[in-house]
Amino acid sequence: MRPPIRKLRLIMHSFRVFLLFFVSAAALAAQPAPPSENSPATPDKTPVELPAFIVSGRLDQARDAIAPSLGASSFLIGPQQLLDLPQGADAPFSQVLLRAPGVAGDSAANGDLHLRGEHANLQYRINNVLLPEGISGFGLEIDPRFVNSLQLVTGSLPAQYGFHTAGIVDIQTKSGSFAPGGGVSLYGGSFGTIRPSFEAGGAAGSLSYFVNGSLEHNDLGIENPTPSATALHDATDQLRLFSYASLILGDHSRLNVMASASNSGFQVPNTPGLPAGTSPNGTPWVPGHFDSAALDENQHEKNAYGVITYQKSAGDLDTQVSVLARSSSAHFLPDPVGDLYFNGVASDVARKLASTGLQADASLAWSDTHTWRAGLMVLNEAVTADSATTVFPVDAGGNATGPTLTLTDHGRLHGLFAGVYLQDEWKLTPRLTLNYGARFDVFNATFDRETQLSPRVNFLFKPVDSTTFHAGYARYFTPPPVEDVPGSAVARFDGTSNAAPSDQDDPVKAERSDYFDAGISQKFAAGFTTGLDAYYKRAKNQLDDGLFGQSLILSAFNYAEGEIYGVEFTASYARGGFSTYLNLAHSVAKGRNWTSSQFLFDPADLAYVKDHWIFLDHDQAVTGSAGASYHWDESRGSTRLYADVLYGSGLRNDATAADGSNIPNGGAVPAHQTLNLGAEQSFKAGRNRVWKVRLDIVNLFDRSYQLRDGSGVGVNAAQYGMRRGIFGSVGYTF
Repeated sequence: MRPPIRKLRLIMHSFRVFLLFFVSAAALAAQPAPPSENSPATPDKTPVELPAFIVSGRLDQARDAIAPSLGASSFLIGPQQLLDLPQGADAPFSQVLLRAPGVAGDSAANGDLHLRGEHANLQYRINNVLLPEGISGFGLEIDPRFVNSLQLVTGSLPAQYGFHTAGIVDIQTKSGSFAPGGGVSLYGGSFGTIRPSFEAGGAAGSLSYFVNGSLEHNDLGIENPTPSATALHDATDQLRLFSYASLILGDHSRLNVMASASNSGFQVPNTPGLPAGTSPNGTPWVPGHFDSAALDENQHEKNAYGVITYQKSAGDLDTQVSVLARSSSAHFLPDPVGDLYFNGVASDVARKLASTGLQADASLAWSDTHTWRAGLMVLNEAVTADSATTVFPVDAGGNATGPTLTLTDHGRLHGLFAGVYLQDEWKLTPRLTLNYGARFDVFNATFDRETQLSPRVNFLFKPVDSTTFHAGYARYFTPPPVEDVPGSAVARFDGTSNAAPSDQDDPVKAERSDYFDAGISQKFAAGFTTGLDAYYKRAKNQLDDGLFGQSLILSAFNYAEGEIYGVEFTASYARGGFSTYLNLAHSVAKGRNWTSSQFLFDPADLAYVKDHWIFLDHDQAVTGSAGASYHWDESRGSTRLYADVLYGSGLRNDATAADGSNIPNGGAVPAHQTLNLGAEQSFKAGRNRVWKVRLDIVNLFDRSYQLRDGSGVGVNAAQYGMRRGIFGSVGYTF
């Protein structure tokens, strides 16, 4: 159904306003600066060309000014803090984010994170440029080795942030302009881990660059489904490459190019001793014919993206325009015989995503009290889904009636995401700032067409230099990830061992929500800072996703209503070489009535959730992290020591009511906590040459703890956290 005429007019008007802003800004930037009263009509000296690294630093500051957090909650992890975390620069990127407030962990191997009671819904940006979505899976593309610093922004976001709004992970990359040189490292240890890596950066005239790469193998690619110290059939091999280049075009502009690629393979871990069912020829299983410990399921993922960015800063105007492209694929390969024994179905599933987009942002300091910002984002996505599913024909009782048959399916989905925004940063007084604006978003997909106008407002008040209050409201519009929308071939499996509980498959809709956030941060003497933040979200068509059936690719669905609220406390202290931090968060996340992709659910659960609020499967009541480190320099090198703790009260699982019925997500797995220690010693080997030796102990007390027990909405397997791991590295930088 086409949007109403009035909505089309509103879209066109928004684009006209945006284009007028950019045309006016460009004209202003193109005008030469007028001579002062004391300057001669004809200059007698040519302009002095600034060094490239000075221009680069000034443009970095201008880029940051285009998209500030302005009243939202913000948490910064700098380069030294990255090294004070378990495994340092060799840690999975998800483990870095787990040290931020309000972040609950899930499967650490696939990077699942839940910020403020949300499932995923994180937006990743590199140097303030949007990183398009990839196929959900286990590959972790972001290597901490190319990260100089990162900022996690959440709460009531300004109008420049759209679509994925649970949090913004804004990464600033290393640059050859400020840290020329390179290094090699060899990292390894428990679980058969070995990870060689390299990085190099430099500058030549107006050109600077940075590249890094790593190749990793370990035997714990996905969480162990058993409490044992080692997993069965769980090896992974992962290759990651990243490159960034910047070309200064003058004192006020530059061209940036960024490219990344990753290629990862995962074995799906096995659980021994599972009861088997029907053999591939349709006859009952004979004991000893197949052992679940010998299953051979695998998943392979490829990801690549490229971004070209032009940035210009001229006087009071800063602009940045980026074109971007991305390809992503995930291929799940079943055990063609074993899966039929144990699941009654063997699904070979391949999903590919291709994205192209344009992002443009501008900031104009209109006066001493007003700074206007405007921008647009357009992203076009195409998803292809191919499957070959081997099943049994079954009778009304679910019993196999003959040998297997294979059903194939080819699906294609398309999604267009577009948004424009306009906002004003208004300094009402030197200590009170109002940031207000709105964005208009369009989502046009094969299965859904929706639009929304979303107002945003934030107040930032500093009664004294050491105290900051913030409060805000944001209207959010969150379209479903096209790559996670389930296929539509539900009815074709009727009468087979892969038949869904029902054929009801209402389309996945965009989530619409109202978000309120308020908080205070207080700086004390001697480097001591604390913060307290509270939030509340009420949603219509609350989005969620999970793993259903065999495939390890997520499927999205909606709750008719959603409610998420919580509170976060942070504290940090730094003095000299000593630093410490503490994060504590309490969160509640609930939903009611599944209104899309209903075929995924058991009919009894579907009926229960229709009339009852339930916790979301990723809800964790209490999340905490704390750590301390000490770093001191000596004439011949430096020493770093750290210790940190992670705590989680437990993700949700199913519970049993007094009458014996199932309550989806009605319980929680036991709480867990892990202690991690590490040390790093560096030795100077000459000018700009350093040897580094590092030791990390993860889960020092070898605690066996459960992340998932295999029950809960969208949970298809048990998962246990990593047992004690001892890792070491040797690195050389130059």
